[in-house]
Amino acid sequence: MIGLVGAGAAAVLMRSFAEEAFAAPAQLADEVGLIVGTDPARRIKPAGSPELQRIAESVNQLADQRRSLQEDVEVRIGEARRSVEEERNRLAALMSELNQSVVVCNLDGRILLYNNRARLQFKAMSDTPTAAGGGEIIGLGRSIYMVFERSLIAHALESIQERIRRRSAQPVANFVTTTRAGQLLRVQMAPVLGSGEAEGEPAVSGFVLMLDNITRNFEVETRRDQMLHTLTEGSRSSLANLRAAAEMLEYPDLDAELKDRFLKVIRDEVQGMSARLDDTANAFADALKTRWPLDEMLGADLVAAAQRRIEKKLGLPTKLEDVDPQVWVKVDSFSLLQAIGYLASRLSEEFEVREVRFRLSAAGRLVHLDLIWSGQAMSTETVMAWELEPMTFAGESSPLTVRDVIERHDGEIWLQREKVQHRAFFRLLLPSAVPQEQIEAAAYLKGDSRPEYYDFDLFKQTPASHELDDCLLSELTFTVFDTETTGLNPSEGDEIIQIGATRIVNGKLRKSESFDQLVDPQRELPEESTKIHGITPDMLVGQPAMGKVLPAFHAFAEDTVLVAHNAAFDMRFLQLKEASTGVRFTQPVLDTLLLSAVLHPSQESHRLEAISERMGVSVMGRHTALGDAIVTGEVFLRMIPLLADMGVRTLGDARRASEKTYYARVKY
Repeated sequence: MIGLVGAGAAAVLMRSFAEEAFAAPAQLADEVGLIVGTDPARRIKPAGSPELQRIAESVNQLADQRRSLQEDVEVRIGEARRSVEEERNRLAALMSELNQSVVVCNLDGRILLYNNRARLQFKAMSDTPTAAGGGEIIGLGRSIYMVFERSLIAHALESIQERIRRRSAQPVANFVTTTRAGQLLRVQMAPVLGSGEAEGEPAVSGFVLMLDNITRNFEVETRRDQMLHTLTEGSRSSLANLRAAAEMLEYPDLDAELKDRFLKVIRDEVQGMSARLDDTANAFADALKTRWPLDEMLGADLVAAAQRRIEKKLGLPTKLEDVDPQVWVKVDSFSLLQAIGYLASRLSEEFEVREVRFRLSAAGRLVHLDLIWSGQAMSTETVMAWELEPMTFAGESSPLTVRDVIERHDGEIWLQREKVQHRAFFRLLLPSAVPQEQIEAAAYLKGDSRPEYYDFDLFKQTPASHELDDCLLSELTFTVFDTETTGLNPSEGDEIIQIGATRIVNGKLRKSESFDQLVDPQRELPEESTKIHGITPDMLVGQPAMGKVLPAFHAFAEDTVLVAHNAAFDMRFLQLKEASTGVRFTQPVLDTLLLSAVLHPSQESHRLEAISERMGVSVMGRHTALGDAIVTGEVFLRMIPLLADMGVRTLGDARRASEKTYYARVKY
């Protein structure tokens, strides 16, 4: 009996010794790490053995000295930063006052800056404008290729670079395109010129897009054209009836009854014509007929672009024949180059043409552009079939036909043969343009005429060759999200009732770019859950179902790494909706709960409130999806430098470290 008591006492002593020797120093180390890494104002409460208490007091003294030095440095940094902030505010004021939508991108198509006008315009294009306010389409770090075709932007950049090589006074490109929502945008692209030079030319580090939504104008113009067509056709029949009636009235022996009948025909037709004219005048009195917007460019530039496109896409050699360097054309260069490339590909595939040539000449108010080849002749039926088929060229497809493109230019196309030389050519008749006046190019390219408003560090590009796992956490773009649900059991029928999210771009939490949407769970909402998140059944009436919300959130989070607290819980809800919505989240996911366990394994609690307190993050809007997402984002940003100190610097490092923690084995 005495032996058992002795053994118990020894066990208690050993446990006390273990806590004194191991647990207390580990917790002290965690506290020191928090002071160094996240919260310099934090101080350690002396506890444990006298030696540990003296260490804690010494650490507090060093922290006081460090804090004093930091405050002095921060004052000096603040003074230097004020001038930068003034420039930033001027830029923000300028951008906000512009009536035109402006978007600035780097060469990868990532959005670096946009104004409120652009946000409103993109909101109008959104499938769910109330959920993200267009945020699933536009946002810092998002890809502009969600709105525009990559090939269209590449073509415009190529045109700009060609104009820079030619020392053009205005190296800009213009194009008109339709969005996925069916809206018509007129776009002007201007280059952002870097400080360096490539092969003696100013280096292009990005581009500025200025956007105008011309959908409504184009719809009005289309209706006007239809009305004018109706007026023309209706007037033609009326004039024929008037002519016939007038000729009959010329007979001197026409009896009175027939005369009255023909006079009535004249009165009716005149009244009908008058009514049609009044309708047309009332609807479009102040408008002129406008076709698809076209832009002016040097004809030689158009031919050079066609050569590059055919040689690159098809490997088909091209040559020039008598290209007039003074000719200007008015064209939609993107669709026209698609048509020329399509014709060249059909010649190569079906008639084994091994070379094509170009000829360009003025013909009064029109321009002749000839695509010439030697070899087998083709029938008129073949030409018509090519004109009327949707264009497919080198893996690119277009709903337009060659005939559509030609009609867009109010032009013509025909096949013509040169029998003596055993050649044939397609002749395209295009509208000519007045040559643009050139100003001194050197003055423009030196940059003195363009003021500098802001220095964009985001133009620095990272190598795109490495895998995402090899990317530094500080360089990645994140979507931090949270959900509110009807309960805690996703596999037993509980549903999401709110999704909230925000973005981290370039190490900054972008609260203005957020996603916040209530969801109709299409089931009863328990009172117990309402007590936690404050969402009532009445608040969910009329809200969209998950089938509409989840695709919008998926678009908002595209091309980013997902971050959540206890992410396994939220991701399980999303995974269970894959079959019904067709939406699957395949991007990497980081969990602040697991990362907290990596950083502070000796801490008892890794709840969001406990982590926020340790990290010095103020908790606001708790138990709302967006509020929790913002708190999680703040916590995650403070974790990144602490993880780096432990050697966890890349996404792959963070994922591997998280997988080793106990909490990674929890399932839902």
